[in-house]
Amino acid sequence: MSVKSCEKLEKSKVALTIEVSAEDFETAINKAYLKMRGKMNIPGFRPGKAPRKIIEGMYGTEVFYEEAVNIVLPDAYEAAVKEQKLEVVGYPDVELLSCTKDGVSLKATVAVYPEVKLGQYKGLEAPKAEVKVLAADVNNRLKEMSDRNSRLVSVDRAVKKGDTAVIDFEGFDAGKPFEGGKGENFDLEIGSGSFVPGFEDQVIGMKAGEEKDIDITFPENYTPELAGKAVVFHVKVNEVKVKEVPAIDDEFAKDVSEFDTLKELKADLKKKITAEREEAAQHAFEDALMQKVADGVECDVPDDMVKMQSEKMCEGFKQQLASQGIPFDQYLKMTNMTEEAFLAEAKEPALQQVRMDLAVEAIVKAENLEVSDEEIEEEFKTLSGKYNMDVDTVKKYLHADQIKEQVIREKAIKLVADAGVAVAPVEEKAEEDAEAEEKKSAKKSAKKAEKPVEEQ
Repeated sequence: MSVKSCEKLEKSKVALTIEVSAEDFETAINKAYLKMRGKMNIPGFRPGKAPRKIIEGMYGTEVFYEEAVNIVLPDAYEAAVKEQKLEVVGYPDVELLSCTKDGVSLKATVAVYPEVKLGQYKGLEAPKAEVKVLAADVNNRLKEMSDRNSRLVSVDRAVKKGDTAVIDFEGFDAGKPFEGGKGENFDLEIGSGSFVPGFEDQVIGMKAGEEKDIDITFPENYTPELAGKAVVFHVKVNEVKVKEVPAIDDEFAKDVSEFDTLKELKADLKKKITAEREEAAQHAFEDALMQKVADGVECDVPDDMVKMQSEKMCEGFKQQLASQGIPFDQYLKMTNMTEEAFLAEAKEPALQQVRMDLAVEAIVKAENLEVSDEEIEEEFKTLSGKYNMDVDTVKKYLHADQIKEQVIREKAIKLVADAGVAVAPVEEKAEEDAEAEEKKSAKKSAKKAEKPVEEQ
């Protein structure tokens, strides 16, 4: 194998012209013969026993050329990439230029990792919100905790908004039951919007033991089988339940935490909320800085990298849907989309992610960042505590290379953040300017008031 030329093309692609010698091609032809002879029926010979010359005499000397090219191509292409020290992306498009007993000439066009020119990545400005935790924030968190510790109790009255009605229901389209339209002893929270619009409103006022028919028209964007159709649901209320919420006091604090008093619980909640918001503000600050870094990168991103990232995003979304029990094809039907359209929509965010990844890698290279074995092991321990697993179990799910990539990425982002300059967000700055102007105006008024009447 020899590389006749390596031509650089636009969009970070190269075209390799590769030549395979007559000797190497002859070896590939013989391999093709050994592979194919068992499938060829030659009069006078048992299957697989006919000599190569006999077969070539019957079908032509080129009978094994196509398979021989398929045999020789992978090794020739891999050797050419290695010789030219190319970092390829994706799979090549191969064009056969010539193929004779004297050898093979082919052209492989493939995307390569782009040359990246890193712009400014230190001293960048980005907004960072000031963290404030008010008493109302703590009270809201307490209310959430109280709601989670509430219980449903039965009541003997008509259904009201906010109640939970335990119902049996069955839907009919033109008098016939339709698939997925039936349920028994279903807990329906009235006002949750979990059922078709109009359904929950018509349950209000019903009592336990009462039955009635509810007229519903499905939305136009519903599943195709029922979209826009007028149907009837026969509904029976079996039970009416209301949420009983515990009082927020010292006893509540003892029940839901390790603290003896509500005051101690509130102090702890304030501390936790502050930490959460500081972390969120820091992440937002880092994201804004890294977006600037990515925007400042100069590179010719190959389409193959964007395509691969789009497919990766699509696969991740499929897994997310699957975890919720929703098949991807059902999602596409519900949203009236095709997979091609979904991938097309993912193209722009995929391009942004690729640029971000290239920026991070460029910083790692520029700063000679490295990750030690000790740092990788420490990250395994951190994940072990986070997911409440022993370290060996975590290592079964995550490879050391994945951890290394994550840690070095975090190092690059931290480096940018540590050198970044935090400024007040536009909203906060506007509020600060308004307060300053108000104070300035108040001072002027005060000075004016101090002057004698004749001077005013």
